[in-house]
Amino acid sequence: MNEQQMREWIDNASYEQLFSHWRFAPVGDPFFQGAVGEYYAAEMGKRRKEVGGAKHTEISKSLGWQEGEEK
Repeated sequence: MNEQQMREWIDNASYEQLFSHWRFAPVGDPFFQGAVGEYYAAEMGKRRKEVGGAKHTEISKSLGWQEGEEK
């Protein structure tokens, strides 16, 4: 995926999708490096404010701390 495609994915992803990738991506994931990483972090911050604290907590709990964890 090139930089433009990654930005498009970020733009079209739900907050839950962004948060899940943020939490479970492996170290060195290209989404979190360079200009794309800065863009991802900015979008996460913006969207977190949009969803509010209660919804953020709900999503966080639904994701758990281990990928594939029973909820």
